[in-house]
Amino acid sequence: MHGNSRHITSTQTDIHRQLSAVVSRHASSTFRKPVMDFNRAAFDASVAAWKNAGAMPLILDAGCGVGMSTRNLAQQFPDHFVIGVDQSADRLTRNTHAAEGVPANCMLVRADLVDYWRLMLAAEIRPARHYLLYPNPWPKIGHLGRRWHGHAVFPTVLALGGILECRSNWRVYIDEMSSAIRQLTAIDVRCEAFDTTEPITPFERKYLASQHSLWRCMADLDPMRTSLNRCDNEA
Repeated sequence: MHGNSRHITSTQTDIHRQLSAVVSRHASSTFRKPVMDFNRAAFDASVAAWKNAGAMPLILDAGCGVGMSTRNLAQQFPDHFVIGVDQSADRLTRNTHAAEGVPANCMLVRADLVDYWRLMLAAEIRPARHYLLYPNPWPKIGHLGRRWHGHAVFPTVLALGGILECRSNWRVYIDEMSSAIRQLTAIDVRCEAFDTTEPITPFERKYLASQHSLWRCMADLDPMRTSLNRCDNEA
């Protein structure tokens, strides 16, 4: 298989010089964006489905796109329940893997992650594993605030705990994510080049076919869960 995905180009070649200040500001301030009713309803429905399935250990596939990764994670972890969340109805209904069947231990949810994460924290629902697989890198130097680690919701993401894994084909994104996690938790973050013969997302498959280098970081956030559970991130 051959790919034609372009490599990421950016004038930014290292960790953004404003990252630390941005992360500190978000960690010390209150994020007051109102939660939309649509997202609350989607969250409630997904939690009910999880509980009806037996409230198994939970995996959150954040930004799941067409859901290929959600299905693959459900097959990889049959003793877990996987919730894939994406804000795009078009992506979620573009089900290119329907013929393979949907595992009983997963579901796809249309919701804004910013609200979904905060609702999870407010409900004290903690994922055992938490995946951010190939998020939009926003590679322009002025777009730091659009990257998840530069967003005001990032302290909430870490407060949820679990094993957090982020993958990208842009090393700067992974370096920044790792730096932001260390800054807020002071725990070890595993960073490495990543390769696989069994891609679990369409982007991963495309990037491998295009001979991109892949990177990932992983952190076990559970030891810091209590100290990061901030009341100022209430939904």
